[in-house]
Amino acid sequence: MQKNAALRPTPDPRLAGIAIVAAVTLYRVLLLPHATADLFVDEAQYWLWGEELAFGYYSKPPLIGWVIRAFTELGGSDAAFWIRLPGPLFHGATALILMGFARRIMDPWPAVLAGLVYLTMPAVALASLLISTDTILLPFFAGALWLWLLLVDRDRPGIALALGICLGLGMMAKYAAIYFILCSALAMLFVPQARIGWRSVLMAALGFGLVILPNVIWNLQNDLVTLSHTADNVDWVNEPGISLNVSGALEFIGGQFGVLGPVFFAAYLLVVPMALRSADWTRRWLVWMSLPILLLVVGQALLSKAFANWAATAYAAGIPLVVAMLWDRAGWARRAIWAGLAINGALALALPVVATQITSWTHEDGAPVLRNYTGRAELSRQIIDAAHETGADAVVAAHRHVLSDLFHTARDSDVTIYAEPPQGYVPHYYAQKHALPADRVAPVLLVSFDPAPDACNRATPDLRWAAPQGAHRGRPVYAYLVDPDCLRGPK
Repeated sequence: MQKNAALRPTPDPRLAGIAIVAAVTLYRVLLLPHATADLFVDEAQYWLWGEELAFGYYSKPPLIGWVIRAFTELGGSDAAFWIRLPGPLFHGATALILMGFARRIMDPWPAVLAGLVYLTMPAVALASLLISTDTILLPFFAGALWLWLLLVDRDRPGIALALGICLGLGMMAKYAAIYFILCSALAMLFVPQARIGWRSVLMAALGFGLVILPNVIWNLQNDLVTLSHTADNVDWVNEPGISLNVSGALEFIGGQFGVLGPVFFAAYLLVVPMALRSADWTRRWLVWMSLPILLLVVGQALLSKAFANWAATAYAAGIPLVVAMLWDRAGWARRAIWAGLAINGALALALPVVATQITSWTHEDGAPVLRNYTGRAELSRQIIDAAHETGADAVVAAHRHVLSDLFHTARDSDVTIYAEPPQGYVPHYYAQKHALPADRVAPVLLVSFDPAPDACNRATPDLRWAAPQGAHRGRPVYAYLVDPDCLRGPK
């Protein structure tokens, strides 16, 4: 019996990992069409970017728009399912890339577990129901980490060029890819074994520069609008002196327990000091490829504000670090991996089911639990109906949150959507690219949450109603049939 057992083939961890990733991803994809949430403001905006292909956009680099366009073309539909489908697929791909990357620095089974920790982390489970720029960035960020390790082992120009191209594609998804350059510079300074040659650095820089060059040119041709918007989001100095937002920084740190999961973020905080003293240089390298990102965003939260997802790239290296350090210690530490996976996995399996029901859940006052993801499409349909009722073939709105869904919901209607023409500062993409044309002479339906501007000289709206339950619940909606000239300001 012992001899037969010895001859029994050992299961390949990689195959098991691939099978689990494929199963979880398929599960998410199969339930995604049944999710009832309206497109969020950013999601609808990214879809419109995909309809208007360019090398840059008002608030983000262009790759997310290109990806959504590819998927909607593939599906022959602009429905929410096809817009969001890249979410679970890209996260599944990132999990597989992390498995391969982690295998370079640890045994097969913990490497597989690193990919599964990523796949089941709460932020990824939620992001697999939506579409965001982090989703598009992360596989390229993880791929760049893997290529860096390959380059340390084999200093070849082809690998260096691939590293630069991979990182450039990440930069075309979200400017947070720049964290990789900062972290790798610090890692080369403090971890000599992680250094690559200057020829490789230059080759990687060449690949990176070639990929991002179209976006750089686009920004130069558009008054650096994307960079300016990014700087506005950072907003370190908005009034004289420095006012520290301690509560905001603590809130951000607390939010990381929800992003990575309570067990694994607590473990990350615990293992970082130990890893910095480790004799294994890869452990110290992983610290330098993750911790500076978290510290930078904590600093951002302290000086202004930061959302919990702004440090998402830290976990491409942070997860392999946690798994490697816990696995090395065996005993309770390995049990912590399984406990963390059990907690995160249960949530990851529950969320796609919850997404099919949650928009019907309400508070005691009748307000939807998922307020920001409901009521948007319904309001858009009401506005389109109002245009038909007043005989207008065009609607003008000022609010980005209204315009985003209007463009998507009205995509197949006979009503044209415009943003209110900006007076000086351009506040959003719709005002930049879809403002009311200067040569429009036919009346338009002005829709607003506020009474019409004095220039329109209309004290009484043609229509008025209360916004439906959801994102705009209870707000009065005013609709005026007006001459376009009254919206353009002084000539």
